[in-house]
Amino acid sequence: MTYDVIVVGGSYSGLAAALQVARSRRNVLVVDAGERRNRFAETSHGFLTQDGSSAVQIAHVGREQLLAYPNVTWVDARAENAEGILDAFTVSTSSGADYKGRRLILATGVTDILPIIPGLRERWGKSVFHCPYCHGYEAGGGDIGVLATSSLSAHQALMLADWGNTKLFVNNMFEPSDDQLAALAARNVTLDYGTIAAISGEEAQPIVEFSDGRALSLTGLFTLSRTVVTGPLPQQLKCALEDGPLGTFIQTGASKLTSVPGVYACGDTALMAGSVSFAVGDGARAGVSAHQSLIFPSPMH
Repeated sequence: MTYDVIVVGGSYSGLAAALQVARSRRNVLVVDAGERRNRFAETSHGFLTQDGSSAVQIAHVGREQLLAYPNVTWVDARAENAEGILDAFTVSTSSGADYKGRRLILATGVTDILPIIPGLRERWGKSVFHCPYCHGYEAGGGDIGVLATSSLSAHQALMLADWGNTKLFVNNMFEPSDDQLAALAARNVTLDYGTIAAISGEEAQPIVEFSDGRALSLTGLFTLSRTVVTGPLPQQLKCALEDGPLGTFIQTGASKLTSVPGVYACGDTALMAGSVSFAVGDGARAGVSAHQSLIFPSPMH
């Protein structure tokens, strides 16, 4: 069987893309390895009608609703290889099966590369975050820390000042410029130049431990991860990648079409910003575009 569309990745953007294709009465296959980027977070915020809901529950309900359509097939496996051309793609999975499709939608997401500090990875998504719109409000207007990973962390600290009393931990990662120092002062952001030894503390109250013996308790700690596109498929298909300030992502046009005819990309793998709301909207656009390209095979799709 040849599917009209194969969606690789069954998280929020992949679910949204597949839903649009399913509702167009086309046959769609979803291949999913079960590794959502936000699997470390218990709740999701900022997504209309689902604010504060369980992150895993949103994905579960989305899958349940999608599978109610008889023209949807779901495969729990990792997509390990993809090749082919427009109307004739093949996706090979970790289960040893091969699947053929006329269009591909890559919704594999990204992998976060975190600062190597003891205790940080264990608290990622629980008391250490990257998105203020997703988790800033829960800091309750208290003491917020920003763990620097580059000069871009100054920008993150400037934003987070709206969510609480913000302190930027430079941690030997960059030297703030005079302009940055002036901007941070204007936003009442303070700087700490101490070297961080570890992150400890319970959920909702991270503690920053310094090599000089100091320890600061916070209501929230934020840091900017670097990202890489998850999986080898974009490179195998020769999709153009773009280097953003925080990592690489798949280059797409307004319709979410990549540089390869018939291959679309959506969600974190094709965006420089990550949230459930952005992912769902991006996935819906990719699904609609992929479906329309089956009807109107013009360059715009």
